[in-house]
Amino acid sequence: MEHYLDNAATTRVCPEAAEAAVYAMTEGYGNPSSTHRKGREAAKLLGRAREQLAGALGCRPTEVVFTSCGSESDNWALLAGAEAARRAGRHIVSSAVEHDAVRKSLDLLEQRGFEITRLMPDAGGAIRVGDVAAALREDTALVSLMLVNNETGGVTDIAGVAKLLRERGSRALLHTDAVQGFLKVPFSASSLGADLISVSGHKIHAPKGVGALYVRSGLRLRPFVVGGSQEDGRRAGTEALPQIAAFGAAAELAKRDMAANCARMAAFKAETLARLRAAIPELQWIESAAPHILNVSLPGWRSEVLMNFLEAREIYVSKSSACKKGGRSHVLEAMGLQSRVIDGALRIGFSRFTTREDVEALCAALTEAHDTLAHR
Repeated sequence: MEHYLDNAATTRVCPEAAEAAVYAMTEGYGNPSSTHRKGREAAKLLGRAREQLAGALGCRPTEVVFTSCGSESDNWALLAGAEAARRAGRHIVSSAVEHDAVRKSLDLLEQRGFEITRLMPDAGGAIRVGDVAAALREDTALVSLMLVNNETGGVTDIAGVAKLLRERGSRALLHTDAVQGFLKVPFSASSLGADLISVSGHKIHAPKGVGALYVRSGLRLRPFVVGGSQEDGRRAGTEALPQIAAFGAAAELAKRDMAANCARMAAFKAETLARLRAAIPELQWIESAAPHILNVSLPGWRSEVLMNFLEAREIYVSKSSACKKGGRSHVLEAMGLQSRVIDGALRIGFSRFTTREDVEALCAALTEAHDTLAHR
């Protein structure tokens, strides 16, 4: 029996999202920009999905721009956002524990003459508002911080950062990569106060290949993809309607059941940690507020060996962000953890489809691995 516990990497597509995608492919398959009946039908599906996502984000439909993924949303927000706020200055505040989509965008901006301040995280992988306050300058043009860290589950107080910027009278734009936080921790566009919010479909049981960027009304970004006039001229290219329709359906469903889903994930997270602590004396873990991410370590054991042991029993977890394809975690390194802790780390990701059987299988297998595998 399969036990999938790598939901921070990607999630299984829910039936409602799959049904929406199939309908868009087989019935509403027209081009949303076409003016005939099939085009109008497709445009209606597109509009419905935009409304569903806006409802989940707590914003206006006109503030939602569909993209191909969270990484594209991050790239666009940083590269175009820094340009849009250039009159304020050429200084950017971010962190050392961002997703690579942000980190590599910052590298590009640095090459273009921007000065980057990369803040260090707290013990949970979050960024302290006080550290943002200390780094903020008159020439700060952009602040970009992840809402929920994708490796630790640490939650940064983005609303607190937004309040800080208002109190300081800062002209800086505020972007947050909310890919891991969307529909996992409560927020709306207005409660966060960010100008730009990146989200992604495949983290909430929609297919891969679709994301969105919330762009605050009144803020005009230079298009990242140029060509046609789709997405109100903000992103060219025929919209990926099946993925978008699925994203809308998944977002609406996840928003409706968010409280129950998060409570269930948090309960499984707490149970998993309690069981592992009782069974493995050496266990180390990272305390974090997100309900769906648990980062633990068996110092002295190798993550790869543990993952192979689990996979042989059809239990799936990861060691860090899937985008790093097995590379060492820059997040755990930035947190100052010992090498033996980093090398024995596992990221466990829960979802609304997680069962008690999944938890029991994981805890039993990790206990067995601890008792039988030789450590370094």
